[in-house]
Amino acid sequence: MSPLLRTSRYFAPKFKNFIKQPSSLTNLLFKSSISTISTTNPAFCGGEEPSRLGPPPIRVGFTESAGRGVFSTRRIGAGELIHTDNPVVSHPFLGKNDVVCYLCLRRLKPRNCFEHDHGEIEPFCSEECREKSKAFYELETRADWSVFHKYCRTHGLKYPLLVKRLACMVIGGAASANCIDVLQPAQILPEIEEEHILLRSALEAVNTTKESLNFLSSEWYANVLARIRINSFRIEMATGLYEDLLSSALASVVAEAGVGNAVYILSSFYNHDCDPNVHILWIDNVRARLKALREIEVGEELRICYIDVSMDFSARQDVLLNGFGFKCSCNRCMSGD
Repeated sequence: MSPLLRTSRYFAPKFKNFIKQPSSLTNLLFKSSISTISTTNPAFCGGEEPSRLGPPPIRVGFTESAGRGVFSTRRIGAGELIHTDNPVVSHPFLGKNDVVCYLCLRRLKPRNCFEHDHGEIEPFCSEECREKSKAFYELETRADWSVFHKYCRTHGLKYPLLVKRLACMVIGGAASANCIDVLQPAQILPEIEEEHILLRSALEAVNTTKESLNFLSSEWYANVLARIRINSFRIEMATGLYEDLLSSALASVVAEAGVGNAVYILSSFYNHDCDPNVHILWIDNVRARLKALREIEVGEELRICYIDVSMDFSARQDVLLNGFGFKCSCNRCMSGD
């Protein structure tokens, strides 16, 4: 499993008041753009999931040692699909732009693409994805991103692509400029001045109004990038039947190459454990599925593993400390396993 590029996070001070009333933050999340209802959505998922009505059996609260976390509100059975989660923003890897859907990252087939009268092919897997992207797709495709993309390739950067997509969404009215402020930012960031200038210049060149770019300051760019850096998931599409995948804790290992990155709200609140009780996977699009690996009791914290669970103790400690910024003290690590 490729490392999920996130670390332990805490709420920014202005969001701590939500925890005084535990249901407040959970309600906020359920009203946001993410999907936190365990319900089949055939138009988005292809109808492969078992239907489950009602809100997911979870709440967001504070842990004793790791800041915020996700907790069960009822007993959850082993193998149960806890909830699904749609991203706030997603973007394919640069080498995947022509082979996956612009929005949901589903692998494209020739019959899935939409062709204009003048022969231009739009990279969408469905009319639904095309309609959801209408507000910002035209703007993004009108801009010349060659210099910006070359900069990202040269420096091995992927998170600026998510910032670029989010900026287009904000300009197009599909997202608010502060839509990911609830997520904890990274504490240390590299210099971002050049990439910010490249992004803004590309958007100014397509005759966007000055007012529409007022939000796109270097401060906004840095704040958004700081949150994306530690809350971004690498998306790897698992293969096989849905029922088979749910029976495997290593479902995302049996996967095609990664297709892109995405940022979620609720999924980003899950803390790490080297012996997790929840697994996150992607079947054929960017919609995340979170599944219980074992029986979970009422009030128990739900945790996922940010790295490959098969790694030995020393390797896990090294990867988590150097790649994620914290020393893991879960029960498995404390036992030296």
